[in-house]
Amino acid sequence: MIGNIRWPELLLFLVIILLVFGVGRISKIAGELGSGIRAFKDGLSGDEEKKKGEDSGTSSKLDD
Repeated sequence: MIGNIRWPELLLFLVIILLVFGVGRISKIAGELGSGIRAFKDGLSGDEEKKKGEDSGTSSKLDD
């Protein structure tokens, strides 16, 4: 049943969402969603970089 959604139904759904939430709130939600996804990606790649930084950091501390 969900697979039968066509462009007119999708457009009507988006217009209803716009009327209910308003432009300002939708842009705020979209911005928060984008920053959340960015933080998630940074968290995934940051763990690997952090481990590499700790490995190189420990060797330099031992040299000092």
